[in-house]
Amino acid sequence: MSDSVNDDNTDSEFSKYIPRRHREQQRTPESERSPYVASASTIAWSSEGNREQRVRSNLWPEPVPDFPRRREDGLLAQVVRMAIVAGVAAAVALLVVFGKPLLDGVRPLFGSADAPTRQITKSADLVTKSADQVEANDTAVTSALAPTTAIAAVPANSQGVDSAIRGVTAGEIRFGISAPFTGPAKELGQHMKQGIEAAFNVANANGGIYGRQLRLVAADDGYEPARTAATMKQLYEKDQVFGLVGNVGTPTAVVALPYTLDRKMLFFGAFTGAGLLRNEPPDRYVFNYRASYAEETAAVVNYLVKVRRLLPEQIAVFAQQDAYGDAGFAGVEKAIRSLRGGNASPILRLNYQRNTVDVDDAVAQLGQYNAQQKRHIAIKAVIMVPTYRAAAKFIEKTRDLYPDMIYTSVSFVGSTALAGELMLLGKKYATGVIVTQVVPAVDGHSSLVLDYKSALAKYFPGEAPDYVSLEGYVDASVLIAALQRNGTQLDTERLVGTLENLRDLDIGLGTPVTFSRSEHQGVHRVWGTQLDETGHYQAVDLQ
Repeated sequence: MSDSVNDDNTDSEFSKYIPRRHREQQRTPESERSPYVASASTIAWSSEGNREQRVRSNLWPEPVPDFPRRREDGLLAQVVRMAIVAGVAAAVALLVVFGKPLLDGVRPLFGSADAPTRQITKSADLVTKSADQVEANDTAVTSALAPTTAIAAVPANSQGVDSAIRGVTAGEIRFGISAPFTGPAKELGQHMKQGIEAAFNVANANGGIYGRQLRLVAADDGYEPARTAATMKQLYEKDQVFGLVGNVGTPTAVVALPYTLDRKMLFFGAFTGAGLLRNEPPDRYVFNYRASYAEETAAVVNYLVKVRRLLPEQIAVFAQQDAYGDAGFAGVEKAIRSLRGGNASPILRLNYQRNTVDVDDAVAQLGQYNAQQKRHIAIKAVIMVPTYRAAAKFIEKTRDLYPDMIYTSVSFVGSTALAGELMLLGKKYATGVIVTQVVPAVDGHSSLVLDYKSALAKYFPGEAPDYVSLEGYVDASVLIAALQRNGTQLDTERLVGTLENLRDLDIGLGTPVTFSRSEHQGVHRVWGTQLDETGHYQAVDLQ
């Protein structure tokens, strides 16, 4: 009887792995079956070739396929996989917790502030799956872990570079000023800078703005528009200032203003009353503390006509031949036109070139005009829109010719510097000169003036109180108040919103400072001052 090998008592689980030819061959009769030989020594005793062949056949010399992995091997593999997954998850968690500082320098590589965070969250979810799920989705898990490894080296930072504000650090807020620090108008820039820094120093001594110190970076434009483009670029690109405060001059503002507006920078408290900074509605990033030239000239025109009883035709304008002079002259024109019921009439304008004291043409023109007019309409008052040296030179050359001439000037002249220049010429040149101001009298005793003098003496010992530096001090005081109300989260848009909601701020001016969305000029008041024979300014009522 012939049975297949499968009918043997061999374990059925392993019988199918017996070489095929042995499974299919006829079973050898028991009488002819050679005993199973397990070693070469057993073969040696036989001399019969056929018997030796059968023995060799029973040893199954053919390669045997691998047996299936036992159940214990599968469990071990699962344990190993789970250990690897747990290790990766632990590494990700550690990097998320302790790796934040690494991302501060490399986070700009990511297109979105949230992208790394989302990826790590997703990967962490994957690696927390059960071992059975990982084993079932081995390929998917492998691909998901690959990006996790790359991102783990760059932890997510929800703040990062996106939170950086130009000119603002954890310990500092940096402002810039473009002004003349050399040249004929240098005192204007120097005094404005002193006033701002005096107020900044007081604030810094009291802890700054929520722990941040205020700093002013100065750039010298020499009061020349051709140099202003370079100074603005320096302040913006090199010095990385947060905004501008106290920029000096109208012709320079013609260049500086569009530059700042294009970059959405704050342009605060410029030392100019020109209309280009006072558009209606106002430019969003431009805020003025001071009264305009139109308001200053209107106040002095009213004073000359209503108090000093002059005819409008007896008023001339001595002005710088640029945007500054144009702004002042336009203010006089508007005021006189208003007094005449809207009727316009020619107004004598006497010009000189910026950054010079060449006033000879203006003096000659004034003489020719007076010679042609009847005595009752000859020029008896000159409203000046100059800088201090040109104004002093004009007064010097006309005072003896017209002893009764009334000289007035807008505040930009630099009151203290003008008084100094005139007193060098003699007290007759100084006495009676009127200057309109946008701050209270420096010789006064208000709390604001006393605080200003104290700060100036402490931080700039030896420097005399001055109307320009007082204006700088007031500018900075208003800005500091807005920064304090703004809170710790500082950026330009937020500060603009704070300023537009600043109402009735009392810093001791005698008039409140108020801004709104439609009003970016804080104060409209004009003070009158007049030089006496000692070179000091006394208050004068312009009404």
